[in-house]
Amino acid sequence: MSGHPSTYEPKYAATKWMDQRLPIIRMGADFMTYPSPRNLNYWYTFGAILALCLVVQIISGIILAMHYVPSIDGAFASVQRIRRDVPFGWLLQPMHAVGASMFFLAVYMHMFRGLYYGSYKAPREVLWIVGCLIYLVMMATAFLGYTLPWGQMSFWGATVITGFFGAVPIVGESLQQWLLGGYAVDNATLNRFFALHYLLPFIIAGLVGLHVWALHHVGQNNPIGVTEKTKSDTLSFHPYYTVKDAFAVAVFLLIFAFFLFYQPDALGHADNYIEADPMKTPAHIVPEWYFLPFYAILRAVPDKLAGILLMGGAIVVLFVLPWLDTSKVKSLRFRPVARGFFLIFIVMCFVLGWCGAGTPDDVALPFGSKMVDGVSVDSGLTFYRLSQIATIYYFAYFLIILPVLGLVEKPIKRPDSITQSVLGDKKHEKTA
Repeated sequence: MSGHPSTYEPKYAATKWMDQRLPIIRMGADFMTYPSPRNLNYWYTFGAILALCLVVQIISGIILAMHYVPSIDGAFASVQRIRRDVPFGWLLQPMHAVGASMFFLAVYMHMFRGLYYGSYKAPREVLWIVGCLIYLVMMATAFLGYTLPWGQMSFWGATVITGFFGAVPIVGESLQQWLLGGYAVDNATLNRFFALHYLLPFIIAGLVGLHVWALHHVGQNNPIGVTEKTKSDTLSFHPYYTVKDAFAVAVFLLIFAFFLFYQPDALGHADNYIEADPMKTPAHIVPEWYFLPFYAILRAVPDKLAGILLMGGAIVVLFVLPWLDTSKVKSLRFRPVARGFFLIFIVMCFVLGWCGAGTPDDVALPFGSKMVDGVSVDSGLTFYRLSQIATIYYFAYFLIILPVLGLVEKPIKRPDSITQSVLGDKKHEKTA
C-alpha cells in the first residue's frame, strides 16, 4: 500500500515461500494494519456493508442462474419454480431481489456521506470517479436483472426504457434494435439481458478493487477533512474499524432480515406476479424505487430526447463534481450555508423519488378544489410541476450553488488536527 510501509514478517516456512512468490498474505496483513483516521464515524461503515451486499448478490445470483430459464416461454415459470421447488429457493430468490434494494440503499448512504464530507475533492478525484462508474454499472445491472422475472412490470419497464434509445437522433432506431436484438422486447432481448446481467457484477467487483486501491493510495478522508499530520491522528484498521464495521454490518443485516423474512415484496411491484403480456399495458408503469428520482427527471420535460439528456446529465454531473465545488474546505461541518443547501438537496432527492412513483397529472400538494364538469376535484401542484421544481434544484445545486458558495462563503474555524477534534485542546496538547 502506498505510503504505508509493510510491517508484515512471515513466520513459517510456507508463508515465507509464498511471500517470495506471491505476497498475497502480506497484502492482506497490510490492509488490516492500514493506518486510518481516528475520527471515522458510522457513516464510514457503508464500504464494508457494500462489500457484503456485492458478495451476497454474486453468490445468490450464480445459484439462481443454475435454475433460471432465459426464454420468454419459461422465464416466469422458472422463477416461480425456484421459489417453490428448488432447495432454499424460497430464501435465495427473495434474497437476491431484496438484496438489490439493500445494495442501492447502502450505496446511496455511501454517496450522500461522500457529498457531505467532500470525499470527491483533491487528491481523491479518481477515487470518486471510479465510485461513480461502479454506481453506473450497478444501475445497468439492476435494470437488466429487473427484466429477467418476465413479469408485467419487468416487460413493460424494459419496453419503456429501451424505447427511449429510439429518440436519439440519426442512430436511435438502429441502436434500439441492436439493444433489443429485434424490433421489440422478445426472446433475443431476454437472452442478451440475462448474459449481461450475469457478466456485469464481475465488472463491478473489478471496479471495487480499483476503488479500494485508489482509497489506500491517497488515504481515507474523514469527517473534518483535515489530513493526518502525526501518528496520533491514525489508528490501525484492525481491530478498531473491523469491530466497528462488524457492528454496523450486524445492524444492517437486521434490517435486511426484516425485509427478507417479513416484507419480501414491499420494495417490489405487485404486477411482477403477473406473467408478461405484450397485449396488456399496466395502468401505471414505474421502475424500482432506486430509479424513481431519475425517472421523475426524465418525465420533468415533455420532450423525450430532452428528458433523456436531463436524466443522463443527472448522473454525468456526479463525475465532474470534483471540479464544480470550488471551496477549499472539504467537510460541510464547517460550511453552515452550504450545509443548509445540502439538506434541501436531500429533501429534493426524496421529492423526486415521490414524483417518480406518482402519476404526473395527479395533484401532489392540494391547495384547494375546483369544479370540473360539475364535480369538485383537488387543485394544486401536480407531480409533474413538483418534479420540475425538484429537477431545477438538483441541477442548480451542482452547477450554481456549489461553485458560487465555494467562492463567497466564509467557513467556520476548523480543528488543527484530527487528534484535536477527537480529544479536545487540552488532551491534544498533553498527547503532543
